[in-house]
Amino acid sequence: MNEIRTLRQEEILESFSLSEFAFQYELTAEEKAERISSTDPNQMWGYFVDGNMAAKLTLLNFRTWLNGKSFAMGGIAGVATWPEYRRNGMVGQLLVQALKTMRERGQTISFLAPFKFEFYRKYGWETYVDYLKYEIPVDKLPKFQAAEGSSILRVAKSEEILNPIYAEFAKAYNGMMERDADWWNNRYLKFKKGTAAVYKNAQGEQRGYVFYQVKDTVATIHELVFLDEEARRGLWKFIADHDSMITKVEVKAPVDDQLPFLVHDPKFKQEKITYFSARIVDVEAFLTQYVYEARDGAETIYLHISDKHADWNEGVYRLQFTDNGKAAIVAKLSEDEIPAEEHLLSCNIQTLTALFMGYQKAGFMARIERLQGTNELISRLEDAIPRRTTYLADFF
Repeated sequence: MNEIRTLRQEEILESFSLSEFAFQYELTAEEKAERISSTDPNQMWGYFVDGNMAAKLTLLNFRTWLNGKSFAMGGIAGVATWPEYRRNGMVGQLLVQALKTMRERGQTISFLAPFKFEFYRKYGWETYVDYLKYEIPVDKLPKFQAAEGSSILRVAKSEEILNPIYAEFAKAYNGMMERDADWWNNRYLKFKKGTAAVYKNAQGEQRGYVFYQVKDTVATIHELVFLDEEARRGLWKFIADHDSMITKVEVKAPVDDQLPFLVHDPKFKQEKITYFSARIVDVEAFLTQYVYEARDGAETIYLHISDKHADWNEGVYRLQFTDNGKAAIVAKLSEDEIPAEEHLLSCNIQTLTALFMGYQKAGFMARIERLQGTNELISRLEDAIPRRTTYLADFF
């Protein structure tokens, strides 16, 4: 007999063994004991064949920022199958179950780190974020000057100190995690070694921080957060002042980062890396919560959405805008309410996700034939979606 269900406490160790095998790492006895004590079996789903665990995934409860608003997000992690059970559609069934569970929990969006983008695209997840990775030799580090009266203060690796700065920074991007104390203390700071330093302006306001480690003459920047240009320059001056003990700096940045243009010699290694995928879980609830671009006389939009793995999303939605276009009254239409084809914009759930995350624009998706509709309607949709950069500084 086959069944899909959450794990029991005594099955957590078996799930760790599957993860160790699939992802090729090994936990010590102490690490296993610690993880067992901190793992909620209700967040882990397994596919069982005759009582034996064949495949599993973890469904985490997170929140993410979209257009400056916090959304409940389901994070999918630890997806694995024993080799003898692979290619039998078990993971697909687990993903469908995860979608149902997320919808019940009010998680209208889901993120995951794909081992293979093509695989998860089949189930409706789509690429939503890239990031830049810099490798800067010490002789090409920025030559910035700190603002008069500003200061850098080395601080404890503390959620209370860092999170207020991080939260303001994160709100400016689509797809950043809203970190709680548990994430900071038990998942983020706990496994990263190094030093934290905060930038203060002349008024004593904390406007940025750097969390980094120097090892074997390499400065690895775990996180560089700044709320204005002054803080950026002050933090980079602080990093450059490590020049006597390092040969290079490694750091990641959002794709809209302009550091190469600002430095005296931008010819250093710059790599663009495609990162996580996203998926809208509940179209009607998501579109209702979404913050749209403010615009006068915002006209109604009709969206025809296809989603073969979440049938509750299939259908035509009417978006009637209020609050100067920033909000929408969303209704899923019955058959007799659906307007003529020439009034509809049509796409699948992947395309809808890429559009509303802000990762792609409607005009581009229409040109590559992933969005169907008249030019007027395509422009109407593009005008409704705020232009924001996607970014994710975390991993799960």
